Amino acid sequence: MKAPVRRSAIFAGVATLVVTLCGGTGIAQAGAGSVVSARDEDGELKLGYVLPETGQLAFLGPPQIESLKFAIKTMNDAGGVLGKPVPAVVSSDEAGQEAVAAQSAERVLAADVDAIIGAAASGMSLAFIDRVTGAGVVQCSGSNTAPTFTDYDDDGFYFRTAPSDVLQGPVLAGVVTGDGHERVAVIGRADDYGRGLVEATKSGLEEEGATVPVADTYDPKATNFDQVVQKVRDARPDAVVVIAFEEGVQILQALIEAGLGPDRIGVYGADGLRSEELASLVAPGNPERLAGMKGTAPSSGANEQYVKDLKEFAPDLKELQFAPQVFDCVTTIGLAAEKAGTDDPQKIADEMVGITKDGEKCNTFADCKKLIAAGRDIDYDGVSGPLEFSDAGEPNRATIEVYEYDDEGVLRTPVRTEVSTGE
Repeated sequence: MKAPVRRSAIFAGVATLVVTLCGGTGIAQAGAGSVVSARDEDGELKLGYVLPETGQLAFLGPPQIESLKFAIKTMNDAGGVLGKPVPAVVSSDEAGQEAVAAQSAERVLAADVDAIIGAAASGMSLAFIDRVTGAGVVQCSGSNTAPTFTDYDDDGFYFRTAPSDVLQGPVLAGVVTGDGHERVAVIGRADDYGRGLVEATKSGLEEEGATVPVADTYDPKATNFDQVVQKVRDARPDAVVVIAFEEGVQILQALIEAGLGPDRIGVYGADGLRSEELASLVAPGNPERLAGMKGTAPSSGANEQYVKDLKEFAPDLKELQFAPQVFDCVTTIGLAAEKAGTDDPQKIADEMVGITKDGEKCNTFADCKKLIAAGRDIDYDGVSGPLEFSDAGEPNRATIEVYEYDDEGVLRTPVRTEVSTGE
């Protein structure tokens, strides 16, 4: 049972602005934090997204957006959902700004969608989750990892295919202590993502017997990070963990300048820093300066057939981070609609957990759809892993990958490990 944690993060004036811009769209205001939807059940599954086309996480946009479109193509190649092709997705930008993300969600809701994919950042999802779930629309994120969502009061409409940082933190801690480090500083963004992963990593480190002299957060909008870097330096750690997004480039540069680069101490990151371009951004012309840095992230390349097929669909795609998880969001929603026999979001939400466990195994939309048509219960194993949704609507099992930058600053992913909540 989820605890009643709920926050209204739609900023003053946003709702009024959207009603003005999108009047007559079937969305009527019913007071702050709630929406009354005039959505009609028409037998056609309509999807929208709020994902980063611009902003500090723009590098995560292409893999998620292209994977979403690929999932729709895959479903349509198998005859569509409910006997109809899934139409083109309604797109909108989260932009790395809460107010913009909230307005984007309103625009997508106004298009009368049945489900919204996104946002990428946990903080951006928290900016509009109350509006989406309050409207009785399904929301599924492939990259929200903040522990906040596990007990969030979403009325059963919010799901995620990315594992909670409660699962990732101990793996990250194990990588750090496995490399022999005993005194570890942990710093992260002062938001739900950063605070959650800092705490999970700190707990994991202490359980492994390490000392954590610094476990601090910083303002990600700061113009410089000298203060937090100085705090790390004063603690004299033999390793530092940085939980960051784009601002992590500045932090890593400051650590290197302070004599705390990966050539001196252990330097570790998480999914927010996993990027093919990180080394060249941190040290333009000298990417080898990041050699030896390691980190963890939900796995993006474990399913080789999916990776091959996605790259054929989107040959210019470079990053793959969270692409499999978004594919599974879309596929799970499509299969839930098939199981429910309707595009009614409430009935789709009611089927989301059940189709990921305790049924007959299947791992493609086409195969699972056939089993459903035959009246069978299914257990959809996704391209990101087995899913096995808990009652909270999130994976209780996941594959976490360990990445590292080699001697030339090239990103490698040599290790993957399976973790679970034990449920």
